[in-house]
Amino acid sequence: MIPGMGAVATTLIAGVEAVRRGFAKPIGSMTQMGTIRLGKRTDDRTPLIKDFAPIAQLDDLVFTGWDIFGGNLYDAAKTASVLDRDQLESMKPFLESIEPMPAAFEERYVKRLTAKNQKVGKNKCDLANQIRNDIAEFKSKTDRQVMIWCGSTEIYHQPKAVHQTLEAFEKGLVADDPDIAPSMLYAWACLKEGIPFANGAPNLTVDIPALNELSRKMNAPICGKDFKTGQTFIKTVLAPAFKARQLGVAGWYSTNILGNRDGEVLDDPDNFKTKEVSKLGVLEHIFQPEKNPDLYGDIFHKVRINYYPPRGDNKEGWDNIDIFGWLGYPMQIKVDFLCRDSILAAPLALDLCLFMDLAKRTPALRGLGIQEWLSFYFKDPDSAPGVYPEHDLFIQSMKLKNTLRHIMGEDLITHLGLEYYGD
Repeated sequence: MIPGMGAVATTLIAGVEAVRRGFAKPIGSMTQMGTIRLGKRTDDRTPLIKDFAPIAQLDDLVFTGWDIFGGNLYDAAKTASVLDRDQLESMKPFLESIEPMPAAFEERYVKRLTAKNQKVGKNKCDLANQIRNDIAEFKSKTDRQVMIWCGSTEIYHQPKAVHQTLEAFEKGLVADDPDIAPSMLYAWACLKEGIPFANGAPNLTVDIPALNELSRKMNAPICGKDFKTGQTFIKTVLAPAFKARQLGVAGWYSTNILGNRDGEVLDDPDNFKTKEVSKLGVLEHIFQPEKNPDLYGDIFHKVRINYYPPRGDNKEGWDNIDIFGWLGYPMQIKVDFLCRDSILAAPLALDLCLFMDLAKRTPALRGLGIQEWLSFYFKDPDSAPGVYPEHDLFIQSMKLKNTLRHIMGEDLITHLGLEYYGD
């Protein structure tokens, strides 16, 4: 179930159908193409993850969702202009068969968009219960469900009193509290139904005590936020390398140009602030400047996103990195990543749906609420109160695979390697 059936959602759904028909390979998806080592290196046991863990099959996936623009998914995919025309035409009947439901929307939270297909209710509680009714209808046709937010970035806001407890939040729904964002309506309705919720945008959404409480109460897993796709993905690869080699960083300037609907929304300063906070936290947590002041204590980190319509979904991420090495001598690294936003995001969304479904079916995971082992997929991973989030991509990858080993009763991999040497 997908709130926001635009570029990412249509690319995900069309892509799953293309793979099911044998038209393409699920490149970029760990659940479909990734392997996992079991036991010693000399054991030569490296199955595909999908053959190792009881992950749902692509043939079993059914899609539904909500969108403020209406029309069917074929029309939405044409508008997004991510996939080429021949590929879309080959799947036209399938995409036309999926028509988004009217969405809960509040223009104050996404000021650059105007809804054409919007729910109407007397208050936010009414709107949230309409979403619950939509979910109930979908539950009547399916065995299990997962919700993943693929909608726009909402304006930046911080937790308020209404977010502190579930009781306060539910009273706020009835009182039509302005600090309850549309994404929170979907998350509340989803968690109330005991369904896992993943967040592909940097919105506050479930990062509040009230919905953390509801997640644990209903055994409905939640995880981090904001798909880690282009520029931040590169940061979580390069920054750990600098730290591992004890190379200093004086400054890191990042800018993006993109012309899709995401870029249009982020052209508003209040919406960009939400994304900026999500992106800026990456280096701080990897470098830990308070513990490494000589290397990272004075780092200057700047992030910019510029709306540039001619580029469409094919965004460009450009980084200038000023590093320094032995005796403080300066060096520079420049990265120009000409990437495809939704092409990178779609396999992440697929993996999250399948892994969150697995978490819901796993007694050792579903009662935890936050699924920290899925931090691999997010710019802004979630973690327990008082525990800093892990941003290093390689540690995140090891955490994810060790969690799979753990729930399947296999030994964890430490990479110590001493067992291969000596008696």
